Amino acid sequence: MRALRDTRPGAGGEVQPAAAHARTALAGNPSDVHGGAVLAVTLDGLSAEASARRAQTLVVEPASELVEATVRRFSSELDAAALATAVRWRTSIPRGVGLGGSSAIVIAVLRALCALHGTALDPARMAELALAVETEDLGIAAGLQDRVAQAYGGLVFMEFGDGGAYEQLAPALLPPLVVAWRANAAQDSGVVHASLRTRLRAGDATAVAGMKELAELARAAREAVIAGDHEGLARAADESFDVRRRLLPLDPRHVELVERARALGAGVNYTGSGGAVVAACRDRAHAGTVARGLRDLGCGTLAL
Repeated sequence: MRALRDTRPGAGGEVQPAAAHARTALAGNPSDVHGGAVLAVTLDGLSAEASARRAQTLVVEPASELVEATVRRFSSELDAAALATAVRWRTSIPRGVGLGGSSAIVIAVLRALCALHGTALDPARMAELALAVETEDLGIAAGLQDRVAQAYGGLVFMEFGDGGAYEQLAPALLPPLVVAWRANAAQDSGVVHASLRTRLRAGDATAVAGMKELAELARAAREAVIAGDHEGLARAADESFDVRRRLLPLDPRHVELVERARALGAGVNYTGSGGAVVAACRDRAHAGTVARGLRDLGCGTLAL
């Protein structure tokens, strides 16, 4: 993605943007909504970018309630001068398919604001701030997983119980992955999170047990990655999807992607809340076969 350029008179020419990448969960999602655990990795091929410069007032181009809320949250918690900022943003992440598109925009804007205003935020604090923008300021049901993965970057194992603990692992430990999405099958992830959270607050035994099982699968996936056990990671991905299928109603258009990749021999999980999947493959040749099979369904694909 090319750098954003502000060509208005006196605007100061080219501005180096800040970025945040899409992410895919590999196992354990969505147990982050109930103190669980998730293994996730960011996707360098898809990103949101933002640039910021000082201005007379708050300007957001193109207009975005999400971006404006991010600036206002930054201003209220970190630097009041941020309200006199012009922010420009763009994204290549397909929206509404479970790749962390909205959280990537928030993280990119926060990074641009930090650079402009000389503010340092550690990744955990940035993730918490990004979550607050969506949950507290905009009333969107969401979990920490996307924001933590994007704030740290790379391959991240996340424990959300007892205050949280985050561990960065080497992405080179992963087998070849294929991410595929159906842009015409987007859904509101907030609806999924809200429904699940309601059940958990009510003490729904099936939902509570499912969250525990998902967290254990994330831990198993971490151990498999560290041990170089690619088959173990594929199993954890598969079983994470199977738990989700027991817990939630699923869109048949999304399930079809899982079934196609499984039929081709991959271990498969939803990347997030639907519309996109991640397939753990044996090798590069296998990944090519899986990608072609998913493209035959009309999917966009990205190989890692």
